[in-house]
Amino acid sequence: MAQKAVSTVLGSNRLPNLPLFWQENWSELILAASRSSTSPFINRVAKKITIKIAGNNRLVPVQKVTDADFQILATLFTNNIFLTGLDLRYNLLTDAGAVHVAAFLQDNHTLLYLNLMFNDIGTIGAEFIAKALHRNETLLHLRMTGNKIENKGGMYFAAMLQVNTTIQKLDFADCDLRTQSLIALATVLNQHESIRAINLNRPILYSEEEEPTVHLALMLKVNSVLVELHLCKHEMKNFGVERLCDALYENTTLRYLDLSCNKITRDGVQFLGRLLKINSTLEILDLNFNRIEDDGAFYLSEALTSYNRTLQALAVTHNNITGQGLVALSESMKINPVLSYIYIWGNKFDNDTCVAFADLIKSGRLAPTGTDVEPYEVDGTTYFAEVSHGLKQYYYWTPSYGDPESKHANASLALSPVTENL
Repeated sequence: MAQKAVSTVLGSNRLPNLPLFWQENWSELILAASRSSTSPFINRVAKKITIKIAGNNRLVPVQKVTDADFQILATLFTNNIFLTGLDLRYNLLTDAGAVHVAAFLQDNHTLLYLNLMFNDIGTIGAEFIAKALHRNETLLHLRMTGNKIENKGGMYFAAMLQVNTTIQKLDFADCDLRTQSLIALATVLNQHESIRAINLNRPILYSEEEEPTVHLALMLKVNSVLVELHLCKHEMKNFGVERLCDALYENTTLRYLDLSCNKITRDGVQFLGRLLKINSTLEILDLNFNRIEDDGAFYLSEALTSYNRTLQALAVTHNNITGQGLVALSESMKINPVLSYIYIWGNKFDNDTCVAFADLIKSGRLAPTGTDVEPYEVDGTTYFAEVSHGLKQYYYWTPSYGDPESKHANASLALSPVTENL
């Protein structure tokens, strides 16, 4: 009966009727969740349950959750002691739905993880949710990714962090934050004692002065709890990288630094190379989609060969690196026993590069799942094919088959987990 209940939910095409079904069959669903952890709809973590109602699920035909739908769902979930995670990504929640989300957060005392990624929540909705979190003492991880809360919404969340000392991870990527809200968030994090990971990817920046980067660097000098920082698409140049590196000489907690999709060149990587010679904390460095070229690869390989023994993952895809730089990185892996993940697709491969990385894989020094290339031979010549491995391949989407939480496609989650519901 329990198995049938889950299959009925998964096959439903009429989401507005779904809450009534749950109300009538809640005990059956709990029993089913306790017996199976492979359902794409309900995942079991120990005795905790995460319910996934993703609006972009290609395997299960669903009608997207609206504001009225969530109001009904909230009445069912409020007093449930089993529910610790709720995934509502890619649905149709607006500011009106955010009001119901806020009321739910005020009444619920078990929810640890809430994913509102890519709904249609704006500044007004952000205000309600942020103010609800003033009193919420259980939520650990909130994803607002892709909701256009803009600068004012970011300011509401910065004010929330002055009160809330429980939440551990916040994701504001693609939320159209601006300079003022980024500086406010950086300022609050100076002394915040619970935030261990924050994603500030792709803000809307008009100035060339890199003020947000400067303030974030000042924060890193004094913050003693932050483990993970994402600064993708910040228009960051070498000046900003230098400020961050200066701060990281004094920081002893940051393990994951994401600087992908910026304007970092070989001169900026020179600062990173110097930092890696001394830093003994950083474990993951993401430099994808910059322009570090061969000289940048040389700076990194020098640090990794002779000094650094803590970095475990390095991503340098699409950086205009030629064979010389890539071979230098492969040589550093022969000496460095710690670096286990390296991602290089999108650079300029030659035969020496392909042979060097093929040898690393054949010798067992580099696991096939620890890189995004797979060597193959044609007429005695070695070439590369791309494979779907990376630090966070499934950040925006999940695959049609296979494990969406695969540690090979999402190596950063396996290396540096911050909260239970990553």
